[in-house]
Amino acid sequence: MEAMKTTRPIPKINTKAIIGVLVLSAFIATFNETILNVALSSLMKEMNVTAVTIQWLITGYMIVTSVMVPVTAFLIQSFETKQLYLGAMTLLLIGTICAACSGSFPMLLISRMLQASGTGMMIPLMMNTVLMVTSPQNRGSAMAVCVCAISLGPALGPTVSGIILQSFSWHALFIMLAPIICFAMILGYIFLINVSTLTKPKIDILSIILSTLGIGAVIYGISSLSGDGNKMTIGIIFIIGLLALIIFSKRQLSLKQPMLEIRIFKYPIFSIGVILVMISMMTMFTMNVMLPMYLQGSLKVSTFVAAIALLPASLANGFITPIGGKIYDKFGVKVLIPVGFIIILIPLAMLSRSTCNTSLITVIISYIVVCIGVGLTMSPCQTNSLTQLPKKDYPHGVAIVNTFQQISAALGSSLFIGIMSASQLKAMNNLASEKVAVATGFSSATSVSAAIVLVGLCLSFTLRFNKNQIKSKQ
Repeated sequence: MEAMKTTRPIPKINTKAIIGVLVLSAFIATFNETILNVALSSLMKEMNVTAVTIQWLITGYMIVTSVMVPVTAFLIQSFETKQLYLGAMTLLLIGTICAACSGSFPMLLISRMLQASGTGMMIPLMMNTVLMVTSPQNRGSAMAVCVCAISLGPALGPTVSGIILQSFSWHALFIMLAPIICFAMILGYIFLINVSTLTKPKIDILSIILSTLGIGAVIYGISSLSGDGNKMTIGIIFIIGLLALIIFSKRQLSLKQPMLEIRIFKYPIFSIGVILVMISMMTMFTMNVMLPMYLQGSLKVSTFVAAIALLPASLANGFITPIGGKIYDKFGVKVLIPVGFIIILIPLAMLSRSTCNTSLITVIISYIVVCIGVGLTMSPCQTNSLTQLPKKDYPHGVAIVNTFQQISAALGSSLFIGIMSASQLKAMNNLASEKVAVATGFSSATSVSAAIVLVGLCLSFTLRFNKNQIKSKQ
């Protein structure tokens, strides 16, 4: 087995260039994830499809991205870093060009899935490579920049696309992206080096099928809970997905070279960290969905104002995330993570008391503070979790963390939108006005979100940062 491994020296002089190229590429990929969110209504009319159908542009993207993340853990050990990077970006570019030329819903959906396959490869590739090229002392700062890219991308997508769509059609969104992707690929070809340890694991087709079926079916089931689909069919699909994941997990435990090493859950700090990352991701992703609904439905602001209202919080998150990484490098997570969750919890509790008379500026400031708290928690939790693992398990750890992030986003949006809709309907049945009903629904959903963050706060006190332990695993 040792003879099969190929390890190359990593020139320190190229570390910043490598991180820069990967962060730029990941930002482009994740920015693309939400670029159509504000165009869905116009696409429904143009392509003559229903709201349930058009949502597949979002749900399909999420499913394909999630499916590709664990597969990439295998690919990282099978292909050189530069090859895998160029392959991921090529898929993103082809999908973008096809989307720009799309004139029908099926063509646009296929194009989006091609883009998603590139995105699903790019995120774990970036994080695994950054873990490989950075020292433990600087890893928190480097990983914070990575998390900043994959958080800012989807957060800025609706705002930027909303501005562009004021003057151009949705095709312009993809025409704009194509040359930027080409530029990133040129930089990658010039600066990227091969840093992965190639073990050439045996391809297990059944594992790929089971992971694809399991993750795809589970996320589809979760994402469809708050929709208008047949609940019996959705439930069956969800159960099939769970069964596939159970069989997949048992198979990984029996294989000498598993596609995904799930034994790393034996590290308790890693497991707790994954839960905390999920809670942070769920909070920000869900608020990005619910806040525009509340602002437009209860405070009666325009779509453009609702999109712009989210921008300060996104920028605050992007600004504070690298600072959180530096604090982690210096002091660890013992104080940082509990403080971060407290910062999330207080404004969420305030937002849970929102009414139709709450001022827009109050909502904006509260959400800015929430995103500051997320910036102080998500990246350090992720870094602390991964550094508990032996270096050989980094690809598997990265794959697991990112897969659970996607699942938490799907779970959060379905759970909280479902709560919001049910509470809103109950209020309307009690003869409340639309403005009051929407505010009531938002308040109820945010209260549940705050309760989940409180659970995260309690778990955060179990974390520790042991530099000696980390060094012993390198």
